[in-house]
Order: sequence, then structure tokens, then C-alpha cells
Amino acid sequence: MATYAHVIDGTRHVFDDLRTLLACATPERSGDRLAGVGAGSAVQRAAAQMALADVPLGAFLQEALVPYEADEVTRLIVDSHDAAAFAPIAHLTVGSFREWLLSDDVDSDVLARVAPGITPEMAAAVAKIMRAQDLVLAARKARVVTRFRNTIGLAGRMATRLQPNHPTDDLAGIAASVLDGLLYGSGDAVIGINPALDNVAHVVRLLEMLDAVITRYEVPTQACVLTHVTSTLRAIERGAPVDLVFQSIGGTQGTNASFGVSLSLLAEARDAALSLHRGATFAEGPGQNVMYFETGQGSALSAGAHHGCDQQTLEARAYGVARHFAPLLVNSVVGFIGPEYLYDGKQITRAGLEDHFCGKLLGLPMGVDICYTNHAEADQDDMDVLLTVLGAAGCTFIMGVPGADDVMLNYQSTSFHDALYARRVLGLRPAPEFEAWLERMAIFAPGSGARLLEHAGGLPPAFARALHLEPRSRNDV
Repeated sequence: MATYAHVIDGTRHVFDDLRTLLACATPERSGDRLAGVGAGSAVQRAAAQMALADVPLGAFLQEALVPYEADEVTRLIVDSHDAAAFAPIAHLTVGSFREWLLSDDVDSDVLARVAPGITPEMAAAVAKIMRAQDLVLAARKARVVTRFRNTIGLAGRMATRLQPNHPTDDLAGIAASVLDGLLYGSGDAVIGINPALDNVAHVVRLLEMLDAVITRYEVPTQACVLTHVTSTLRAIERGAPVDLVFQSIGGTQGTNASFGVSLSLLAEARDAALSLHRGATFAEGPGQNVMYFETGQGSALSAGAHHGCDQQTLEARAYGVARHFAPLLVNSVVGFIGPEYLYDGKQITRAGLEDHFCGKLLGLPMGVDICYTNHAEADQDDMDVLLTVLGAAGCTFIMGVPGADDVMLNYQSTSFHDALYARRVLGLRPAPEFEAWLERMAIFAPGSGARLLEHAGGLPPAFARALHLEPRSRNDV
């Protein structure tokens, strides 16, 4: 096992192994302090970053951070590595890899070709030596397109997950939030409910309600109840209308075990969802992306399964798990775990940019829940900044939560209005099939991208007819 070193002002800083080097090179965050890993000073961090820049990319294929024989995630990463895709960058160090990513010769097509050859550890390593603008520029180049009932990830597009959570799972309350979100152009990534109650009969009721809304209004989107994968499997057995299978995942076998999942269980769930054939057919073929994963820096430490690694590297390894299952959506819930792992707005912003960059670099349809908990040193201004920068970076999707305040999960996210802001300021549009539906329903002005049409009484006539209501104020829907 190699050691790594760099001299600053006459002091030689030595790092015993690649795991230690990566941890010490990571920008400051509270979770690494809690874990007892990471640099002890800014000088040591700079030395680690300089040493890391000189590490050949091939070293990450030779030295496992988490033992191969003890961890199925490591085995997945190693055994699925595409040597042919790696060949064009095999001669690079971490530092020259950064320069290559930022060069004008590297575009979305080039990144797509090399993505299967990039391991999560390589992605994490190069992120550690990049500035915020580097993370934005490189991620913006990566285009990852997925399909189920619509097309996610095209250039110039930013989708939203409509998140209509309710503290008691009241169906009428959830339906009202769904309609409210649709009327503001939210929901093209997915209409996804975090259930307050996690039993199969209840999950089936929620799925049937969402399916009824999508069917009634002919909305070109997909639904998901974010229950445990085993509950989704049982719902499928009962004939429930399951579009996407959700699961939280992590970057080590132990983390996934704490979530009650394994790679074989995820494969079983994906096969079950594919067997339903609920996706639309496109010119490129049927929509085959049926998985929705959520991740977050700090989950491995929270599970006691971090193996002495830093949280950003393990987050990237979670994307290695996600990539294997060809998901429709992957979402870093970046500030949700709390200030124990990401202390303030600065750390949340940095982590959000890292997560988005690493996910896109590995070939994932990466979204970010731009969020914080109420006991973090962060506020909505921090989230506005992160939203704007992620929009510039080509983020695949964000959240749409009524009022940006999730009253069931008790955290702060982004609202329907925030998505409109980002689309207007950055010239971004919804998924094309969803945009056409918004125009057909007279919600968005034709060709406007994100301009709401005004109606007498506030409610588009098509909705008023479907609801058997007279038009009324949009805010009353």
C-alpha cells in the first residue's frame, strides 16, 4: 500500500494510504470532524490536495478504500469497471484529469463515452481539488437522458419533483397539493409522496390516487410513493399501479444493510417494475428507467459503516450503486441529514455542487433536493444561491414543495415558485412532453418556457371542467 506526501514551507505532510489522503483533501465539513477523519488544519488540507493531484487515476483501481472481500459495493465497482472506456484517460493523474474535464475538447459526447470507465473514487478525488466554478462548468457539459413517460435531462431543461407530502397522508390534502403544483408547472420529474404511514395497504391507496390524477388529466409524468423497496414489491404483488421503485442507498454494504437492502434485492425490484411495462414508447424505444434513488452525505457515518472514509467519497460510491440499475432519477438530499454532517450554508452549497458533479460524471440523471433542517446554520438565501448555481450547472431536477416547507418531514426545500424563478432566470424549460401538456392545458403560454397564463378566476378551463367547478382563484386550488 502506497504512502503519499507533499512539502509545504519545509514541512513534509505524509498520508499513510489513499483513504487518508482523500479524507484530508476534502473541504471542511462537520461530518468528517465527527468521524475523526480529515485534515487537522488548512495547511494539511492544502498539502493533501497537492499530493492528491499527483496521484494517477490508475491507483484507484489498485487500492480499495473499503476491502473487496468484505463489501459488495466495492465488488460491484471493481467488477463492473469498463477498461475500454477508461483507456482514453488512463494516463492522467487526478490533477490532469481536472484539466481534461475543463478543456474545450471535452463535451457531453466525450463524457458519455468515458463515464463507464470512471470509478466513484476517481470522481470524488477530482471533485476535491476543484473550485465551485470548476464543478459547475464540468457538470454542465454532462448530459444524461432518461425516459419513462417523458424525457428527463435534455439540454436547456430542468425538471421538478412535485412533493405533496401531508402529515397524516390525507388523500384530499395530497391531491390539492398535486393540483397546486401542476398549476405552477411542477411535476415533470415525478410526483413523489413520502408516506407518513408505511404499510402496504396504505401505499397502494396512495399509488391508486396518484395514478387516477395522472390518468384523469393525461399528465405525461410518473408517480412514486417513497416507501421501502420491500413494500413496493408487495404492492406490485397486489396489482398496484407502480411506475417507479424508490429506495435510499449508500456507498457501502453496511450502509445499505442499515436501510434494509442489498444489491440483489434492488435487482429483484427493478425486474418487477420492468415487468409491468408502464412506461411510454419513444422513438428511441420504451421507457426503461424505473428506479428512483435518494442519497446524502453522512449516511454511512450515521449507520456506523464508513470504514474510516470521508463522507463525500462514500457519497460518490453510492452513485456507483445507482449507476448499475439505470435509474430514471437520482437525488442527493444534500442538507436533510442535518448540521452534524453539513454544518452551514457554505458546507451545504459545496456538498450540493460536489454531489451533482460526481453523479453527472458517472453518467447519472442527477438531481438535488436543495434543502436544510431548521437547526442548521443556513437559510433560504443560501438555498437561492445553490438553486441558481445548480441551474447553471445543468441540474437534472429539483424539488417542488408547497411553500418550500415540508410539513411532514419538517425541513426546508424549494417551492413551485422557486422552480419558476430558476426556469425564467436561466432560460430553462420543463421536459418536452410535460411542456406540451402545460401549453395544451393553458397553464403555460405557448413557447414561453415558464410563463403562467392568467385566467378569469385563476383556474384554467380544462381543470375547471375536469373538477366540475367554476373557475376560481389559482391560490384556492
